[in-house]
Amino acid sequence: MNLLVKNASIIDSQSKFDKKQSDIRIKNGKITSIGNLTAEKNETVFDAEGAFLTPGFFDLNCVAGDPGLETKEDIHTLTAAAKAGGFTGLALLPQASPVVQSKSQVEYILNKAKNNLVDVLPVGAISQNREAKELAELFDMQQAGAVAFSDGDKALQDDGFMSRALQYAKGFDALLMVYPENKSIAGKAQVNESKTSVLLGMKGLPALAEEMHIARDIFLASYNDTKIHISNISTAGSVALIRKAKKDGVKITCDVTAHHLVFTEELLNDFDSNYKVKPPLRGKTDVKALITGLKDGTIDAITSQHRPEEIEFKNVEFEIAHYGIIALQTVLPLLIKAGLDATLIAEKLAINPRKLLNLNVPVIEEGAEANFTVFAANQKWMYSTANNYSKSANSPLLGTELTGKVTLVYNNNQYQINN
Repeated sequence: MNLLVKNASIIDSQSKFDKKQSDIRIKNGKITSIGNLTAEKNETVFDAEGAFLTPGFFDLNCVAGDPGLETKEDIHTLTAAAKAGGFTGLALLPQASPVVQSKSQVEYILNKAKNNLVDVLPVGAISQNREAKELAELFDMQQAGAVAFSDGDKALQDDGFMSRALQYAKGFDALLMVYPENKSIAGKAQVNESKTSVLLGMKGLPALAEEMHIARDIFLASYNDTKIHISNISTAGSVALIRKAKKDGVKITCDVTAHHLVFTEELLNDFDSNYKVKPPLRGKTDVKALITGLKDGTIDAITSQHRPEEIEFKNVEFEIAHYGIIALQTVLPLLIKAGLDATLIAEKLAINPRKLLNLNVPVIEEGAEANFTVFAANQKWMYSTANNYSKSANSPLLGTELTGKVTLVYNNNQYQINN
């Protein structure tokens, strides 16, 4: 598809056009020229005046439900929400029914999502049925197209099993993305342990549960000389542990969700189950430490942690409600609200996630395959049921005005303009 993007402020640290305002011509899926360009015949023109153009966003941590739980989300609605949120690529976690843990299941996801603007790349399970008893078919899944391995929001509790998984993955350079929670410390607690949990009359989940698990994984990664990725960190202590581990030479990376950069535990005072997430919302000190960790390079990437749920699992008492929010369409507004600039957003939401998975990173250069996102950081828009493209509606932001809108995405010789 032939397209001319006019007046775009390019943000791409890999490109010589970084921080320059230019026009970009795309023909048959490739960037053919960048500069001061005049529209040609049979060419769609998109004016990006006042907007940023970055490599296409990529999400490391999202869930659909397909196969088996398509009532929550299917590949079609998942990618529709992704396009509206600026994502041209997704790493899809294996927590479906059945769990994605074999070559054939990886191939099913790839076939279901082919020929889409959004690249949907399967993440296979580390353990059979995510039970941390037997390793899944990691090598076969990687050969079939799995980009990493994770048991999703189930933390691997057995230290010996975790060590063996790291050793096995090292043999074919596979990345394990693990959720950090010491279950014996966490128990059945669902909210952050603090004054707020006392006021709510609910058992608190201490930061210690997350930090002890991360400390264990740091030791195991160091002992086995393997790489490891920690998903969804949420505490100041976790940032400090990972910062030190990186300085010590441990091959560790990590990410944080967009909502943990803005939302805090005080939002739970009304027991709104749409704020029930895992890990739980933490305190203001934690939020500040997470943002600092992003800026100093301790935290490598930002994720959506998109978790669609039917209304019957969220519109119930807080303690029995399922965890999670739909988030693909609201990542950008939250990052704008958190005070992140376009350069940091491009690094943590487009470039680094692909580097972590050893994927080709899009670059804004002449001759390159076109894969980019255009967003207006100051544009306000109303997030409503009418423009919510997810099959689910479990977001505390529905019905609110947001700042920061994705206006155009382009990938795989396809583009979508978001009006």
